[in-house]
Amino acid sequence: MGNPHFLALLLISALFIVLSHFHGGLAMAAHTTGTKDGSELWGYVQVRPRAHMFWWYYRSPFRAQNPNKPWPIILWLQGGPGASGVGIGNFEEVGPLDTSLNPRNSTWLRKADLLFVDNPVGTGYSFVEDKELLVNTDDEAARDLTRLLIAIFNRNKTLQKSPLYIVAESYGGKYAVTLGLSALKAIKAGKLNLILGGIVLGDSWISPVDFVASWGPLLKDVSRINNSGLKISNSLVEEIKQHIANGEMKEATKTWSFLERVITYTSNDVDFYNFLLDSGSIHEPVTAAEQSRKFANKRYSRYLESLRFSAGAKEGDIHTLMNGVIRKKLGIIPKHLEWRDESQIVFDYSEVDFMRPRIDEVDMLLKAGVNVTIYNGQLDLICSTKGTEAWVEKLKWEGLKTFLKMDRSPLYCGNDKRTRGFTKSYKNLQFFWILDAGHFVPVDQPCVSLDMVGNITRSPMTS
Repeated sequence: MGNPHFLALLLISALFIVLSHFHGGLAMAAHTTGTKDGSELWGYVQVRPRAHMFWWYYRSPFRAQNPNKPWPIILWLQGGPGASGVGIGNFEEVGPLDTSLNPRNSTWLRKADLLFVDNPVGTGYSFVEDKELLVNTDDEAARDLTRLLIAIFNRNKTLQKSPLYIVAESYGGKYAVTLGLSALKAIKAGKLNLILGGIVLGDSWISPVDFVASWGPLLKDVSRINNSGLKISNSLVEEIKQHIANGEMKEATKTWSFLERVITYTSNDVDFYNFLLDSGSIHEPVTAAEQSRKFANKRYSRYLESLRFSAGAKEGDIHTLMNGVIRKKLGIIPKHLEWRDESQIVFDYSEVDFMRPRIDEVDMLLKAGVNVTIYNGQLDLICSTKGTEAWVEKLKWEGLKTFLKMDRSPLYCGNDKRTRGFTKSYKNLQFFWILDAGHFVPVDQPCVSLDMVGNITRSPMTS
């Protein structure tokens, strides 16, 4: 609290304080600024006392008017937990510019406005003044996000006219479904003024046990591990199942992290984000669970780093970008705060909920009539299609039997008649199978992903 730069931020923020929006009795301070032409807005929302969440909104230059198709807004939620959506999702996946600040032809701004957040607090540019204010559960994160939406949407009637689609990747899917339910409650109570267009779950960690159970059999089928590796993997999966059944969620997380190390060694370093690749990881001794979790985060960061140099790409370093030119542009980031692509402490604080399933929340959204879309990359391991299909089959939704019996339709891109994927939908559930894509579908298959998101959001720019 004695940091002069932080005190300056608080004084500036006080000029923009918003006292007219409440959620659960909490008054929220909001500091908003942006570009002169209004095409970009960004700011901080104090979602709880001394807990500050950063957001960045882009208004699409491709906006089209269609009375039957209102222009949509996409809220992008990154995974981790603790990965920065403002950095990774924005500059490495779907935002208008890449990490060298060159235009991205496949930006999702072609179909919708984009809203990025650093969620939960403690991630990216978001911060807390005391580490004990970090969230422990998905529901706590959802409440913070709901307060953020109240602060942004309730004072902007233009945004209120656009349906909001919550699009999540990886662990962000758990935040998406809990946020969806929290937002619905706030909307019905008259506390949040927005139209919820739908929830989109991209390679999402909805049912951890179904994913870990898929790893061994999938890798055995593609000749990446042998019978011995499969036996060890299946044994650890049974331990995880028992921990979850006993309500021992932290122990389940520790065993998950050990299982990841075992898979890495028995497969000779398979990449968890694309099982056709090697991770290139350095062999480290399997020791404490804390070291295993740090190893998992290293792998995530290393894979993202490799994306920037794949196929001859010559993009800039995202850490330099976010802590340099972007920080200068935004002008409101506390000087003591260093941006990182992933926050280890946010990950550690989330361990109690990390292995907790959120299938019931998907069921509740479907029952409430919310449009739910699932998409999965064919080559993903950590959130494999095999695991996703397994948890979908556990839904209690009344339309599930019909959905499962339906045939799929092929997906193409432009005039190219190569099969890029498949899709099917029934009532308010839709599923996309994206071929030749790993965990980061928009990066691996940008063309079909752009078509897909246009379809999901019913964008006026979709033919």
